[in-house]
Amino acid sequence: MKGTPLAESPDVGRRRFVQGLAAVTAAAALPFPLRSALAAPGPAPILSGRDFALEIGPVAANMTGRPRMAIGVNGQVPAPILHWREGDTVTLAVTNRLSEPTSIHWHGIRTPADMDGVPGLSFPGIAPGETFTYRFRVPQSGTYWYHSHSGFQEQSGLYGAIVIEPRGGYAQTFDRDYVVLLSDWSDENPETIVSNLKFQPDYYNYGQRTVGTFFADVREKGLGATVSDRLEWGEMRMSPTDIADVTGATYTYLVNGKPPAANWTALFRPGERVRLRFINGASQSIFDVRIPGLKLTVVQADGNDVEPVVVDEIRIGTAETYDVVVQPAAEQAYTIFAQAADRSGYARGTLAPRGGMSGLIPPLDPRPIRGMADMGMAGMDHGSMGGMSGMDQASMPGMDHAAMGHGTMADSAPKAPGMAMSGETGTLTRGVEVDNVAMMPQDRLGEAGTGLDNNGRRVLRYTDLRALKPGDDKRPPSREIVLHLTGNMQRFIWGFDGKKFSEAQPIHLARNERVRFVLINDTMMEHPIHLHGLWSELENGEGEYRPYKHTILVKPGERLSYLVTADEPGRWAYHCHLLYHMEMGMFREVRVA
Repeated sequence: MKGTPLAESPDVGRRRFVQGLAAVTAAAALPFPLRSALAAPGPAPILSGRDFALEIGPVAANMTGRPRMAIGVNGQVPAPILHWREGDTVTLAVTNRLSEPTSIHWHGIRTPADMDGVPGLSFPGIAPGETFTYRFRVPQSGTYWYHSHSGFQEQSGLYGAIVIEPRGGYAQTFDRDYVVLLSDWSDENPETIVSNLKFQPDYYNYGQRTVGTFFADVREKGLGATVSDRLEWGEMRMSPTDIADVTGATYTYLVNGKPPAANWTALFRPGERVRLRFINGASQSIFDVRIPGLKLTVVQADGNDVEPVVVDEIRIGTAETYDVVVQPAAEQAYTIFAQAADRSGYARGTLAPRGGMSGLIPPLDPRPIRGMADMGMAGMDHGSMGGMSGMDQASMPGMDHAAMGHGTMADSAPKAPGMAMSGETGTLTRGVEVDNVAMMPQDRLGEAGTGLDNNGRRVLRYTDLRALKPGDDKRPPSREIVLHLTGNMQRFIWGFDGKKFSEAQPIHLARNERVRFVLINDTMMEHPIHLHGLWSELENGEGEYRPYKHTILVKPGERLSYLVTADEPGRWAYHCHLLYHMEMGMFREVRVA
C-alpha cells in the first residue's frame, strides 16, 4: 500500500471547508509535542506480521479546528492498518492506557468466541493498566476492520482497518492497493449526542420540511394531496425527512481520519489498476460512494470475492466493506466522494497522478424523502390510507391474522399496528418500545436505497452480488427464526421484537445447525445488522452462489432472509451496527452450544 502527503484544496461546502481548513491551521499553531501527536499526513501506519503490540490510549486530535481528545491505538486515529496473511496465527497484545475498561472486536474475523472481544459475552474486557492477549488463526482473507466494543469508544476514534492477504493469491489483479476508511467525527461527547436524541429525536435533523417545501409540493402535487400527506405524517408522528439520527449538524465526515479540506490523496499512474478497500468505520453514518469520471468494478463484499460488477456508485452501510478496482486512464485528479445518506455532508479524498492535485467536487444530491415503502406500506397511496388512526385491522389489504411463528418454520405475514403476534418472543404491539409495525413489508434487495433509485447512475444493489464460488454448506435450513427490527423514535428506544437487550432472552442455536434468519424492518430507518462469529449468507436469488456477508443493511419496511451455519460454539453478539441504536437496545445474544 502506498500513499502521498496531503494537500489543502477548496471545498464546495463552506462549513466543511472552514472546519477542515481550521483544523490544518490550528494544528500548525499548536506546541510541537501536541502537534506531533495529531494524526500524521498520509495513510495510517501499517503493521505487518504475526505478533503485534497495541496500546489503547488518549490521543490529541483536531478535525474541525478545535483540539479535542480522542481514543486511539499506538497514538494513531484511525488505528494502524493491520496486515495479516491467511492461514497464519496472529498474537495481539492489547494494553489499556485509558482510565476506563476497553476492548477490541475483530469485525468479520472468524475467531473463537473468547477472542471475539465483546465484554460481558466473550471476555471480561481489558481493565485500565492491564494487557489482554488475543491469539487466533486467521482462516480467511479480505478487507475487514477492528473497533472497540466498550461504550462509545468507537465514536471517539478507536477503529482501524485489517487487510488479510490470501494465501493462494488474489482473484483480481491490481497495481496499487489503498485502504479508504470512512468515518464520522463529532466534537461533542457521545454521551451528549445520546442525551440530545433522547430529549429530542430530531435534534440533529436540520433538513425538515418547511413552508417553502409545502408550497413547492402544492405546485407539484396539488393542495389536497399535499395537505393530506402532511396530516398523515403528522398523525403518525413521523417525518419523511428522517434519514439519519445524527447528521452533518454535528458530524465531520472523514477519509482515513482526514476532513474534506485535508484532501487525503492516493497516487496512480495512468492505466494502472488501483484497488480501493472501502470500509465504513462510522458510528452512525451510511455513505454513498462514487468517483466521478471512473467506473467502479466491485470485486469483494465484506471480505469475500464476488463476480465483478461494474457500477457508478455504492451505498455502504455502517460496518460493511467493499473492494473495488478502478483504472484511471487520464493524467488527472479524481475525487473520491462519499456523501452521507441524508446529504448533510460528505467525506472526500483524491486519486491523482501526483500530490497536491484536486478533482472537481460534485454538489450534494437532493435530500431524500421517505415514502410508503419505507413505512412498510408499499403499494398504498396516501389517498387510500384515510388516516392511520381510522384503520380497521380486518380491512387491511394483505393482512393475515394468523400467529407469526418466531423460531419456527412459520412464515412472517405482515400485521397491522396493534395486532399481537404470538411465538417464542412473546407479542409485538404498538406501545412504548414499538411505534410502528410494517403492514406490508416487502423484498427490497433489488432497490438501491432511499435517495439512490432513479438518480441517473448505476448503483450497486444486493441482487448484483454473486459469490465467486458456491457456499460450503449445501444443507437446507432446519427452521426459521423470524425477528422484527423495532423502535420508538420519539423515545429513541430500539430493539428486536419490541424488546431491548436487557429484556430479551438469548437466541439458541445447536452446534452445526443450519437455520434461516428472517428480518422484518418495522422502523423507518436502515439498520446494518451484524452477527458475530458466523457468516450470514444473503438469500438474494443467487442460489448456491449467495454472497457471504458479516453485515447486512436492512432497508425500512423490508423483509429479507439469510442462512447461517452455527459452526462455532460460544456466546455471540447480534446487533444493529448503528452505535446509538445498539447502545439503546437493538442488541441480542446468539448462543451456540
